Amino acid sequence: MKRIPLVLALVTTCAIMTASLGFAATDEEIAQQAKKLTEGIAVYHELIQAPDRAVPKELLEHCKCIAVLPGVVKAAIGYGARHGSGVMSCRTATGWSAPAFVNISGGSVGFQLGAESSDLVLFFMSDRGARSLVNGSRITLGGKASVAAGPFGRSGEAATNLELKSEIYSYARSKGLFAGLSIEGARLAPNATDIRRYYGKGMTYNKLLFGSGPKTMPAEAAKFLSVLP
Repeated sequence: MKRIPLVLALVTTCAIMTASLGFAATDEEIAQQAKKLTEGIAVYHELIQAPDRAVPKELLEHCKCIAVLPGVVKAAIGYGARHGSGVMSCRTATGWSAPAFVNISGGSVGFQLGAESSDLVLFFMSDRGARSLVNGSRITLGGKASVAAGPFGRSGEAATNLELKSEIYSYARSKGLFAGLSIEGARLAPNATDIRRYYGKGMTYNKLLFGSGPKTMPAEAAKFLSVLP
């Protein structure tokens, strides 16, 4: 009978160790999240520096949140599907928040065949859409959160008269060129796994974008914030 408490103690210890290992991210996993931030920096920089077309200054100055999703894949054999991941940051009283990892997914119907990869940049003109993801849920772009193709024209009449009525403006790069693209039907959601792996156990989407954030900002995250307007 005395062996039972000992066995229970060993089982409990193993369970705790297993749980701890389950939450611990490997160097390779952390490197994957760091790569997403680095790719996000490149995509955003190339959109802003596009020589032939420019994102309006008013949009850059008044947007509340920015999401950058490199390499979103759209594939179809009869039914279409879109999937990708990236990073998102929102303005706070002290500057841009620590970037949180997000996923995008969606589908479409009708006869389709083929596959393509696009880089997406989303500008949120209010933080309502971003806040609706706080509880780990997802939002459908074009549903409660109106989405429109992002306009071009950094200066002059195009920027001065820009009304910015939509909640979200989206840009996509395919085959080397950026264009405004409406991605209605796509769903955006927090990527809790990537957030935990990169920032550590206990960190959440809500804490990153609307809370105190991490005690120390990882190098790639800080660099991503440095390129935002």
